[in-house]
Amino acid sequence: MDVRGKTAIVTGSAVGVGRATALDLARRGANVVVNYSRSGDDAREALRLVEETGARGLLVKCDVSKDDEVQAMVRQAVDAFGGLHVLVNNAATTHFVAFEDLDGMKEEYWDDIYAVNVKGVFFCCRAASKAIRASGGGAIVNIASVAGLRAFGSSMAYAASKAAVINMTMGLARVLGPEIRVNCVAPGFIDTRWLRRGLGEQAFEAGKAQQERRAPLRAVCTPETVSQLVLSLVEGADLVTGQTVLIDGGISLA
Repeated sequence: MDVRGKTAIVTGSAVGVGRATALDLARRGANVVVNYSRSGDDAREALRLVEETGARGLLVKCDVSKDDEVQAMVRQAVDAFGGLHVLVNNAATTHFVAFEDLDGMKEEYWDDIYAVNVKGVFFCCRAASKAIRASGGGAIVNIASVAGLRAFGSSMAYAASKAAVINMTMGLARVLGPEIRVNCVAPGFIDTRWLRRGLGEQAFEAGKAQQERRAPLRAVCTPETVSQLVLSLVEGADLVTGQTVLIDGGISLA
C-alpha cells in the first residue's frame, strides 16, 4: 500500500513505539491521528513532530478501553481527512508483578490490563474496520509482545493479554479479508522510557545488557526498529495476513 495521502490512526502514539510509527507514517506522506489517554504534553509534542514533516496531523484524546470514545476517534479521523486506511494498535498498559507472586496479581490488575490490551484492541479494530472498508481497504497492525509467545515479562496478566492479541489477530484476519489485512508484531525487550520506569534504572540496564549479550544481532529493539517492521507490514506484504512477526534481535534462537 502506498500510504501517501492515506489516513492512519496510531493508538498510544504520544511516546515510544507509537510516536516512532506515527512519525514514519508522516514522513511517507500519510495523514496521522496521534492518540493518547493521559500523556497530553508528550502527545502535543508528537503532533508537532508529525506536522513538521509536512504531513497533516490530528490529536485525539481517547481511552481505547471505552468503546464510545474509540468510535468517536474514528469518526473524527474520517471527518478530518475523508477516510481511514491504516490502524496501528499500540496502546497498552501493565502492572509489574513477578510471575511467581500469584497473590500479588490482583483482580483489578487483570481488569486494567485486559481492558486496554485486549478489549481496546478489539474496539479499535471493530470501529476502524468499518471506516477502512468504506475507504476501499487497508491494513491493521497490532502490537503484541514476545511475552505473548514465551509467557514471561512484566506480569502474567500482561503476557496473557498479549497472547490474546495474537489470537485475535488471526480471527480478525479471517473475517476482515479480503479488504483488510491484519497482522501482528511481537517485540522483545524495547529500549523505551516506559520499560525503564517500570523496571527501574538498575534492573533496566542489567536486563538490556543481558539481552544484548545473548542476542545474535547484539542489540535490543528500539521504537524505530519496531516501527520499521510495522511499516513493512503496512506498505508491503500484500499477501500476508493473520501473521505474528517476532522482532528481538534473534534472542529467541539463543
